[in-house]
Amino acid sequence: MADLQNIFKPVAGTRPKVACEIRPEGVVAARAGKKHGRITMAFVPLPEGAVTPGLKVPNLVNAQAVRSAVESALRDINARAGAVTLVVPDAAARVLLLDFDTLPARRQEALPVVRFRLRKMVPFDVENAAVSYQAMAAKDGQLNVLVTVMPGDVLEEYESAVRDAGYEPGAVLPSTLAAAAAVEGASATLMVNHTGASVTTAVTQGEEMLLHRSMDLPAEPLAREEEMAQAVITALAWYEDTLKGWPGTLYYAGPGGASAAARSRWISLVDPAPRIADLGAPETASAMISIPAGVSAGVTGALAAE
Repeated sequence: MADLQNIFKPVAGTRPKVACEIRPEGVVAARAGKKHGRITMAFVPLPEGAVTPGLKVPNLVNAQAVRSAVESALRDINARAGAVTLVVPDAAARVLLLDFDTLPARRQEALPVVRFRLRKMVPFDVENAAVSYQAMAAKDGQLNVLVTVMPGDVLEEYESAVRDAGYEPGAVLPSTLAAAAAVEGASATLMVNHTGASVTTAVTQGEEMLLHRSMDLPAEPLAREEEMAQAVITALAWYEDTLKGWPGTLYYAGPGGASAAARSRWISLVDPAPRIADLGAPETASAMISIPAGVSAGVTGALAAE
């Protein structure tokens, strides 16, 4: 799995100049241009049920359809064979914010410490999982660490889809962590990332992840809307209690984008509701090919430093 150092402002040149996100709705591919900020994107839809993100295999129920979509999307942006940053659904991994008294400076020594801490925190075999971490701020004698862990067999599914299409996964990031790099400015930002049957709420401030919560959503539409609303209400309450303020804007990624979210039932259940804006909005790219609203945040963030 990708090293998460400098996830919010990746050092230019340290990640591939091509990114690909596999979502239940379809595959999004993006390529950074020679001019800073210029991104070319493409989207290829997937049949319903082809991708069912989770912590157990299979995630790629229709692996052939996913492979073909990855190949088509990357071909549409004229991506050359080589390494890509692969963005996977949040539900396929676990992202945790942990406190440590200290961590060894050398990563090869720190990873076993992090892995040991995870043993009783995730419902799968940590020893065979992909684990990565990013040390953030030290507060009150504690080191705050952002940890990502993904079952090895699930990771292999997603990486195989890219390899079978003729490319190499040079970095792997969960969707919301990838999208976080698309956030500009040092002020606190509330994000809502709705992907398939799950939703993630997150709060970043500068180069820190302060909150990251993912939850599965029920299949029944009315119950799903209510759970979406509750997830956002909980995040807003955390924001108000912890940061002693109220976000002026909620940045949304998901099917239909901010305009669809603003008309949804779930936002009507949030009172008061912040203004909604697109996270990684399509207009941040200067060249695009048939991109549905609300699906570009992951690849936009993955290419943020390119």
